[in-house]
Amino acid sequence: MTPPIDFEIRRRTLMVGTAASALSAALPPGAAAQTTPQEAPIPTPRGAMTSNVSFTVNGNQTDLELDNRVTLLDAMREHLKLTGTKKGCDHGQCGACTVMVNGERINSCLSLAVMHEGDEITTIEGVGTPDELDPMQQAFLDHDGFQCGYCTPGQICSAKSVLEEIAAGIPSHVTGDLTGPIALSDAEIRERMSGNICRCGAYSNILAAIHQVAEERA
Repeated sequence: MTPPIDFEIRRRTLMVGTAASALSAALPPGAAAQTTPQEAPIPTPRGAMTSNVSFTVNGNQTDLELDNRVTLLDAMREHLKLTGTKKGCDHGQCGACTVMVNGERINSCLSLAVMHEGDEITTIEGVGTPDELDPMQQAFLDHDGFQCGYCTPGQICSAKSVLEEIAAGIPSHVTGDLTGPIALSDAEIRERMSGNICRCGAYSNILAAIHQVAEERA
C-alpha cells in the first residue's frame, strides 16, 4: 500500500501567497482585463427595470446599464470584474465589502449602484500598485496583518478612512473630549474598525499597521 503523501505547508509561505493574492487586486483594471478571458455581459432578468448610471471607479469614468436592484458590490464584482472587494455576510455586518465613496467608507453590499450617479468610488484595486504599494498595504505586510486575507481589502480601505476621520476631528463612540483634537489611541482605532471582522483574529497586527502609518504621517 502506498504511504500517504506528506504535505508540509509552511505558514510564512502560505502568508506570502495570501498577500500576493490580496495585493494583486491593486492591478489597474486594464491589466486585469488583459489576463482574463472576455466574459459575456450579465443578462438582465426579463421585465426588470433598468437605469443608466455613470460614476468614476478608481479614476476611470464608467457607464453602466443596470437592473435597479443591483448593489454597488455586485456592480463592482460582477459587472466591472473588480473582485478585490469581497462578499462576506451580504448584510453589512462583516465589512469585507468596504469601499470608499467620495472619500468616505461604506458597506457596498447595502447600497444600490444606481444611487451613486456621479460619485467617485475607490476599491482596493485603486489603492496602490504592485510596484508601488500604498503605505497602508505595506504596513499590513510589515505586521503580518493578512492572515487568510479574505477580509484584507475591506480592512485596508477602512483603515485608511479611520486615519482621515481622526485627522478631520470626527468623534467616535469612545471619544472622551468632543472639543479638542482626537488622540490616536488603541481604543479609538478598535472602535472605528469594529465593523470590519477578521475571523482569523489578526486584530493586534492590524492595529500595529494602522499605528505605523499614522507615525509615518506625523
